Amino acid sequence: SVSRTSPNLAFVPACLPPDPVEVEELQRFVSNAKRLFVMTGAGISTESGIPDYRSEGIGLYSRTDRRPIQHAEFIRSASARQRYWARNFVGWPQFSSHQPNTAHLVLRDWEKLGKLHWLVTQNVDALHTKAGSQRMTELHGCMHRVFCLACGNQILRSELQKHFEALNPTWKAEAFGVAPDGDVFLTDEQVCNFQVPACHRCGGILKPDVTFFGDTVSREKVNFVHQRLAESDSMLVAGSSMQVSRFALAAQEKKLPIAILNIGPTRLDHFATLKLNSRCGELLPLIV
Repeated sequence: SVSRTSPNLAFVPACLPPDPVEVEELQRFVSNAKRLFVMTGAGISTESGIPDYRSEGIGLYSRTDRRPIQHAEFIRSASARQRYWARNFVGWPQFSSHQPNTAHLVLRDWEKLGKLHWLVTQNVDALHTKAGSQRMTELHGCMHRVFCLACGNQILRSELQKHFEALNPTWKAEAFGVAPDGDVFLTDEQVCNFQVPACHRCGGILKPDVTFFGDTVSREKVNFVHQRLAESDSMLVAGSSMQVSRFALAAQEKKLPIAILNIGPTRLDHFATLKLNSRCGELLPLIV
């Protein structure tokens, strides 16, 4: 039931078409799995037009000197929050409009068929949710939710956009380039007059429901994912260089077969049962 979508390859590293032998190997791997644990990273969303950070030549780190905001900076500095939210406000319409690609839809269908036991994604773009995946953990949260650091009240990011527009009726800025978390590039002069709303319940600081760099994922969430992994019999990594490797290391300790589908090397290639150097949206639909 996968609907074909035209991939956006602007941020996808060059690679060869899937090798028929590798397709057979992955087919065998997936066929042998009864309770497949899937972990996805930024490389599964590049075909939806969202750049990643680390890809050689076209990742954000290689093209610019910009880095994501640090958790401590966001917490302690009102000007940092103003700068963050101004850029996020400009980038939101484009970022929120991205749609799932074929790879997201394949994984949704595997879940419906009972093949996929659990999916954990490092992405904050909500594309797995848009595709219809349900047996899923968003390890680093989701940009489509916002919460108050003081009272914990949650609102949709789309609702916050309306508050931004009401507070800044004449403020305009043109964005240059978009990052994997929806950030865009603006100058200090552009952001100095941008007004940031506080929590409407308690006046507290609003923050995206994502794990910023320098912060940690909650112990409860990590334990939950480890429990789902413990129930699984094999692991597929799709579109990740495995900078976050704790779950793959746990899978290795349990002697689970591990397949890695990623363009370019990953930190864990040396112990993968199978390493495939193809586009997720090109190879995964070939697996029955």
